[in-house]
Amino acid sequence: MDNEEFERRGPNDAPIPGTQSIARAAALLRIVSGTNDGVRTGELAHRTSMSRPTVHRLLSALRREGLVDHLEGTGSWVPGPELYLMGNAAAARYDVTTVARDIVRSLAIRTEESAFLSVRRGDETVCLLREEGSFPIRSFVLTEGVRFPLGVASAGLAILSFLPPQSIDAFFSRNIELGTKWGAAHSESRLRPRLSETTERGFAVNPGLIVEGSYGMGAAVFTPDGDPQWALSLTGAQFRFTAERIPELGRTLLSHAHQLSARLASPRNH
Repeated sequence: MDNEEFERRGPNDAPIPGTQSIARAAALLRIVSGTNDGVRTGELAHRTSMSRPTVHRLLSALRREGLVDHLEGTGSWVPGPELYLMGNAAAARYDVTTVARDIVRSLAIRTEESAFLSVRRGDETVCLLREEGSFPIRSFVLTEGVRFPLGVASAGLAILSFLPPQSIDAFFSRNIELGTKWGAAHSESRLRPRLSETTERGFAVNPGLIVEGSYGMGAAVFTPDGDPQWALSLTGAQFRFTAERIPELGRTLLSHAHQLSARLASPRNH
């Protein structure tokens, strides 16, 4: 029985047909939907650790269903029309951008830095909203649709820091190559102290650990049950985030995060 078609999951470890193929197709869709200009087959194979023939076969099947498109001129894969329609249908249930947009805009205006809203999806964060600040030098590490593992960008670090200890342990056990893929600063031994610092401080900081010269700060946004499901964050040129200014930015960031948590907890937003 082909491993491509069966994976042992479910009640009594019974094989469930097609789960591995579905998981692989979903991984490709996440990457394709997170890029602005599309992504080529070779890069998708590298990022998913799949062979090029497997990637091409899955993408061809997704293309037939309208979930991806292939740009003949560049050879890149981009989101397809059916994915757009599905996204619109899901937005009515899951989209918080309408509720959060004015808060993200206020954060950008108050700080003059680029402000963002990200949501947790499994072991990653996905950027949902970006509002530009008025300061002319900007960082473009983050934009709508971009994904990072928890613990890598400031939004993901803030969310990971406020998860229950057992959830943090499970995350590291699932992501043992984090330091290899994202640099030694994101290894478990280096991240653990930063998690503690974040919970003590209330907000996360990312001093140029993804892109040199870019600085990030993040604060978790909680569900009524205390689950850190979203995060507000700021990014900008590193020289703007001085030791004197960071506490002020942190207070502004936290106040906006608290406001959004309270708003999302309101019955009228459910």
